[in-house]
Amino acid sequence: MKRHLAERELTPEGPRRGAIKSDARPRRTVTVNLAESPLAWLHARGHLPTRLLDAGEALRADYERSALPANITMRWDPVRVKSTGDRGLAPSEKQIAARQRFDGAIRAAGKGLEDILWRVVCAGEALPEAEKSLGWPARSGKLVLAIALERVADYYQIT
Repeated sequence: MKRHLAERELTPEGPRRGAIKSDARPRRTVTVNLAESPLAWLHARGHLPTRLLDAGEALRADYERSALPANITMRWDPVRVKSTGDRGLAPSEKQIAARQRFDGAIRAAGKGLEDILWRVVCAGEALPEAEKSLGWPARSGKLVLAIALERVADYYQIT
């Protein structure tokens, strides 16, 4: 499998897409392999436009920021006393806001589409496995996923 490496800035919520902004304090970056994501795999092969990739990444980011994924044993995040960034919200408020955005995006996708979104975008399940576990015919998931991501892109106002 081909590697697509990119630099991402680390924020308190995790890696952030886009350019690294200069600031007074030094920023930490991480190198990520974009080809590891099922959405990035589809995008790299021309099956998914950039708009839909961005919509999926926004949904996944809100899913992770809302702390919906299961935690393994213990959180090693540093305890913050003073809020920094995101309009002065406290960490718990950021988590609640991300959960509200995630729920709104899933509602915008519509009934029957949340399963494919969660499996491929949030859980990182490959499209053939998601189709099989949902009992769908082979190669039908790509079309359904594209429809769901179009609605999510409209919700996030991605052009």
